[in-house]
Amino acid sequence: MYLKELTLKNFRNYYDISLEFSPQINILIGENAQGKTNLLEAIYVLAMARSHRTNNERELVNFTKEEASIQGTLERKISKLKLELFLGKKGKKAKVNHLEQAKLSQYIGQMNVILFAPEDLALVKGAPAVRRKFIDMEFGQIDPHYLYNLSQYRVLLKQRNHYLKQLQLKQTKDLVLLEVLSDQIAAFGAEIIAKRITFLSELEKYAQDVQAQITEQKEELNFKYNTSVENIYEKDVKQLYIDLKKIYQNNQNKEIFQGSTLYGPHRDDVQFLINKKNVQIFGSQGQQRTTALAVKLAEIDLMKNETGEYPILLLDDVLSELDGARQTQLLRAIQERVQTFLTTPSMSEVTKRLIKDPKIFRISAGTIEAEEYK
Repeated sequence: MYLKELTLKNFRNYYDISLEFSPQINILIGENAQGKTNLLEAIYVLAMARSHRTNNERELVNFTKEEASIQGTLERKISKLKLELFLGKKGKKAKVNHLEQAKLSQYIGQMNVILFAPEDLALVKGAPAVRRKFIDMEFGQIDPHYLYNLSQYRVLLKQRNHYLKQLQLKQTKDLVLLEVLSDQIAAFGAEIIAKRITFLSELEKYAQDVQAQITEQKEELNFKYNTSVENIYEKDVKQLYIDLKKIYQNNQNKEIFQGSTLYGPHRDDVQFLINKKNVQIFGSQGQQRTTALAVKLAEIDLMKNETGEYPILLLDDVLSELDGARQTQLLRAIQERVQTFLTTPSMSEVTKRLIKDPKIFRISAGTIEAEEYK
């Protein structure tokens, strides 16, 4: 798939622009704070119906306006889609081929994107929440059922935490509702864990190949999913549900004392191991960056395998954070395979040498001009 056209109205520092892109590599050149990242963000929001930079949607609308819109034409193997997202005081409205979608979950997944920004290098050494967000955002695009289970789980988690807080403060003594909530959250939690294990196992295979290529077969990369349920790789959804429910039963007093849900997929984590050692603890900065790069590149093949089409790749000033060897590996992996949007203050020698016939966009103060590649 590739994004053929994009129209922005009152999005961030763009008032009214329409662009046509190359199905290969599009390079966005400009100084800092001119709008390069805003353009990538618009593409991401068009795909995901949410920003990767802020939870406050008012920030996406130009501060002089009340509403904003993002519209794009997506070319797929067997179809062409018109995607429209409207942002305003009343929330979001999404359309596919001019038909309004009743739920955003029906909209997400029409257009698959992978974003790689400098902060994604913290995927390995960052907090567990960073890795959970990565899993949920990427797998949610691939599988609407995973997204539904995750949404239901979050609603129940909020309700259960609220009730645990009431029990902690002795505002109620009834444990029946807690048992009902525990049963429900265990059911959705088991589905989420099972899907995560499946997807991570597939992602691991692709990441291992990339890691081996970058390190000339010197490093073997493995993933380990850490959760409160033991021996997860040997259990189906039903057994995961039984085990999770038992964990909530056995730790009921502890959770009431804490006033919070202490177990479940919202507390889980993924470890990345190189040659059996935890990269987060024992890996060098170079190994941590290589691992993050391998995981991101592996996403491309995973999405292709699961959806039948390559995703769109958004690279936000990543090349400046990678050395020449890793830049080369990244650019070779995407060349003539994935539509790519790459932001940079200037063209590096590696970029000039490896990228064939990119489309160049010069960005300055919210204005964009296409120019010839020299």
